[in-house]
Amino acid sequence: MPLAVLATAVLTAAASLAGLVRPAAVQALSRAWSRLLLRLFRVAVRTQGQEQIPAGPAVYAANHSSSLDILVVLAHLPVDVRIIYKKSLSLVPLLGWSIAVGGHIPIDRSNPFRARRSLQKAAERIRAGTSVLVFPEGTRSPDGAVGHFKRGSFSLALEAGVPVVPLSLVGVKTLVPRGLASLRSGEITLRVHPAIPVSGRSRDDAEALAEEARLVVAAGCEREAGA
Repeated sequence: MPLAVLATAVLTAAASLAGLVRPAAVQALSRAWSRLLLRLFRVAVRTQGQEQIPAGPAVYAANHSSSLDILVVLAHLPVDVRIIYKKSLSLVPLLGWSIAVGGHIPIDRSNPFRARRSLQKAAERIRAGTSVLVFPEGTRSPDGAVGHFKRGSFSLALEAGVPVVPLSLVGVKTLVPRGLASLRSGEITLRVHPAIPVSGRSRDDAEALAEEARLVVAAGCEREAGA
């Protein structure tokens, strides 16, 4: 764990500096950081369904049960994605700065007007070609079960007119049953499912789209458990 902390500090500092000159470099450093940490943690990742990845921008929606989730996706999803994050995180030294300069997408939830404006700007970024990664449960699952998907991320996909790609992260909770302090070595599966198109749907369909994606993600996790 001390090596992981050191690696995070060094690469985050490098990303913060690199982002001021060349924001695209932050993505390469983020991928390198994620791969390094997973190796230090002795966590192997098996990726399935890469052929399902659509051409062009999309909203990638994954289940969430641990801090490992973002490392797995950044390291092994062969897509240049940006994370949607709370704007206040930009103020966190090093980590927040690297996120801010790396072109990730902030959402200001300090009031409804600013939140709506943030979502509009995010939709513009996506329409312009930026794929995003979201964890629609909004919080980590305490037992690994896939919880309710909030509609916000799916409203964003509908507004931007891009497909939703469900991602199943399988086996994470087995390796971190009680957080990173309980981390054990093993294998995680990142399963990419077929994209869900949004053409012909309206913004009123966000809740139904969220549930459709949740069922796909949950089925992907259950299939592994029953194998």
